[in-house]
Amino acid sequence: MASSLVPLSAPHPSWFTPRRLLVIFCVINMLNYVDRGTIASNGVNGSLGTCTSSGTCTSGSGIQGEFNLNNFEDGVLSSAFMVGLLVASPIFASLAKSVNPFRLIGVGLSVWTLATAGCGFSFNFWSITICRMLVGVGEASFISLAAPFIDDNAPIAQKTAWLAIFYMCIPTGYALGYVYGGLVGTYLNWRFAFWVEAILMLPFAVLGFVMKPLNLKGFAPAESKQALISEEMAVQEVQDTEALNHSAKPTKEKFSHMFSKMKCTCIDLNQFSRFIKDIKALLVDKVYVVNVLGYCAYNFVLGAYSYWGPKAGYKIYNMSDADLIFGGITIVCGILGTLAGGYVLDLMKSTIPNAFKLLSVTTFLGAIFCFTAFCFQNMYAFLAFFSVGELLVFAIQGPVNYICLHCVNPSLRPLSMAISTVSIHIFGDVPSSPLVGVLQDAINNWRETSLILTSILFPAAGIWFIGIFLHSVDRFNEDSEGQVTEVDRSNATPLLEPRVTETSDSSAS
Repeated sequence: MASSLVPLSAPHPSWFTPRRLLVIFCVINMLNYVDRGTIASNGVNGSLGTCTSSGTCTSGSGIQGEFNLNNFEDGVLSSAFMVGLLVASPIFASLAKSVNPFRLIGVGLSVWTLATAGCGFSFNFWSITICRMLVGVGEASFISLAAPFIDDNAPIAQKTAWLAIFYMCIPTGYALGYVYGGLVGTYLNWRFAFWVEAILMLPFAVLGFVMKPLNLKGFAPAESKQALISEEMAVQEVQDTEALNHSAKPTKEKFSHMFSKMKCTCIDLNQFSRFIKDIKALLVDKVYVVNVLGYCAYNFVLGAYSYWGPKAGYKIYNMSDADLIFGGITIVCGILGTLAGGYVLDLMKSTIPNAFKLLSVTTFLGAIFCFTAFCFQNMYAFLAFFSVGELLVFAIQGPVNYICLHCVNPSLRPLSMAISTVSIHIFGDVPSSPLVGVLQDAINNWRETSLILTSILFPAAGIWFIGIFLHSVDRFNEDSEGQVTEVDRSNATPLLEPRVTETSDSSAS
């Protein structure tokens, strides 16, 4: 008897550590939201041309001025990506069970890169709207799969903190986008902003194809030995059947071909049936549903803030550098608030009820400060109160996504993130930007519009407060789906470290 160590998977590159994976995903996430901030900035978004009573007219600027968009059409640009996100998110989440998720991210980022470059070449409202839709397709693959990868590799005592670092890139990206868009709009044409974004994302799109793919917890490796053996056996069976029936009658060949097609159809139906079953499992989970409902109300406000904030600040307080001011506040408050929320939940002990407590309290207090801020006539008083409000409101990013990842079975996490992302956009920032534009067109008062919008944060806090009293179970360590064998599971966890196991070799005398 001899004992030896046999690696179950090839070693990963020594430089590709969990921390470096986090850094790569953070940069990609930040670029996603830099793009959102860029199109919302006054420098890129621009404004319509105006004419004074004396007959003096000034030409419009940016996208809105060049394409002559009203506020509703302008708001649609911020929401158009949702069409692609809505269609692609469930597809990418479902494909993660049969195609390596790391490769899916590469496909999505490639689409994002091409679509962003297309925005720079757009020539009217519809052309840029279609490109924004395709940007959503690219974002769908990354948003639904990146968070589970990070949660898999984060230290047990710092899972929420790692998620907070990742989601910190949302406000930071928005803020950098404001500043970046303002500078590009001032010194160059707005189209250059999108072209530079595409160039920056291109290396990460390539990385998704050339880097050794990773596996998610709860999923069998796509290139596992069992899968390869099964595939080879199926191919060999087909070849043998064709050899045996080489001299058979044509009718028998047709029958075999029809039977083969029927088998493929059954496989497709099984995949669709499994997808429907997974969706039902999420919709009957009260913890998941309450968490996402609160997130939708929250995102309705934050989405409109992010898009209309610089313009509202400019109109209410005559901020000459609204892009830079809002960008600076969002960077500081976004980083500090998001990180603080993650670390506080880890200190409280990361549990789902504690996460709901943090969500409800910080959102309620943040709503009070933001609402009060818009009541002030003085710009500096507004900035002071609004900064505190944003600091509190941004603290929810880590806890809300922690609940999405830990209230479901590991095999459902990509779909959980996909449905959460689709929901907060469908019922959150997608309708909020156009609706706020319509509201502003109707009342023509940015202060009243901002107060009405901010008041929606109070229902969000109330919904999350309900979650504290729901029975919840952390399912992160539950067994995965039946088709994932113990060998496959051990091969996939942890992701970034080579796995070894002892095997015994016996020799016959």
